[in-house]
Amino acid sequence: MKKKGRRERDSLGFLSVPGDAYFGIQSLRASRNFPVSGIRLPAVMVKAAAFIKSAAAEANLSEGRLEKAKAEAIIQACGEIAAGRFADQFIVDVFQMGAGTSFHMNCNEVIANRAEEILGGGRGEYRLVHPNDHVNMGQSTNDVFPTAMRLAAVDHLQNVFFPSIRKIEADFFEKAEEFDPILKSGRTHLQDAAPVRLGQEFNAYGQALRKGRFFLEKAEVSLHELGIGGSAVGTGLNTSSGYRSLVVKNLCRLTGFRLSAAEDLREAMQSLRPMTEVSAALRNLAVETGRIANDLRLLASGPRTGFSEIELPAVAPGSSIMPGKINPSMLEMMNMVCYQVIGCDQVVCSAAQAGQLELNVMMPVVAYNLLFMIEIFGRALGQLDKKCIRGIKPNIDRCREYATKSLGMATALSAYMGYAGASEIAKESLRSGKPLVDLIREKKLFTEKQIEEILNPMKMTEPGIPGLKKKKRRLRKPTR
Repeated sequence: MKKKGRRERDSLGFLSVPGDAYFGIQSLRASRNFPVSGIRLPAVMVKAAAFIKSAAAEANLSEGRLEKAKAEAIIQACGEIAAGRFADQFIVDVFQMGAGTSFHMNCNEVIANRAEEILGGGRGEYRLVHPNDHVNMGQSTNDVFPTAMRLAAVDHLQNVFFPSIRKIEADFFEKAEEFDPILKSGRTHLQDAAPVRLGQEFNAYGQALRKGRFFLEKAEVSLHELGIGGSAVGTGLNTSSGYRSLVVKNLCRLTGFRLSAAEDLREAMQSLRPMTEVSAALRNLAVETGRIANDLRLLASGPRTGFSEIELPAVAPGSSIMPGKINPSMLEMMNMVCYQVIGCDQVVCSAAQAGQLELNVMMPVVAYNLLFMIEIFGRALGQLDKKCIRGIKPNIDRCREYATKSLGMATALSAYMGYAGASEIAKESLRSGKPLVDLIREKKLFTEKQIEEILNPMKMTEPGIPGLKKKKRRLRKPTR
């Protein structure tokens, strides 16, 4: 049997709200107005909103605007919500009323009803704690929602993304050290090129990820500047003089983040630049990660008809029809995530540009896409590292075979017989099928000692001209 509903009123009229619900009439209207995707803003966004409401209640108590009993009930309710209680009470779709007003009122109503209950009242009565008058005192959707976006993004970056990317970076560098002695053929344009070491390739992958992370860490700093206290249009209307600084101070304590008040509250409300900076940094990392995943898929292609220079850990059967087939499954997953991240960045970019005058009303879709891309990217990197990167093994014999057969070895001859002469030898090698070394011996172009020096593939993987002794530099006498 359904529990008896309760009758609530807002500025548009009356609705019957489920009797056991902590949400109220405005949340219910929103859920009926926007049954679009079935997707809700993530729990980290609810947690961030709860922190803001708790910090605001404490600030208003300190400023003498909110009674102690009401403030303490609101703070207790917010603590419970931040800990994960009442998750099913946040019912508003991601695609909702602009600026996030529906989500914001959903938060206000759940907090108010729980605080009312703590003080001995009934849900939906709002006699002791009102969602607008008390929970939302000194606040507006226009400063609460962008602040919650920032806090939620910092939370996700620090707890989901950065640990994963730092670990996979470290594992790429570890593999680089392990693979450093392994010689292989380089490839440019997917054609034979000068020799490289497998470890050099893996070191470059680690460096690419590390540099991308550095850029993201710089972008993340902009999220720590908050526009809370700006109220409706960034002017601080209906806030007390000390409210803004108190809220930020309280949020620092509640979140553990180093936060500061925005220098210009209007700018913080109008502009979503911090979100686009972080989104762009994530996009850049997705581009790099996708490229690296593609490289690893090529290097592992085969095992008989591809490059087969590395072997990936087997995580699942690769075909429903071809027995024994193993696919680069984790890398394929990573590619798909990278494409999704790039798509999310486009949404964030377009929505951020759509701001008008004192407010950007597209904030809910920005919040969802930014948090979604951080979460899936971080989790995908963690899985890729654990189930793929750490278990990669080199095919040393295949790498050595390609290194010695590569026409790119002719590059070292250019320093001795010119580009044209080296090119003729390379073309004859390809045409006849004879290795370069055999042709050089046959034509008696160099002595055995010279061949050993000039065509030493390992020496080709470092700066210098193979076979030439380095001249000692003469120290110049200092001039007076």
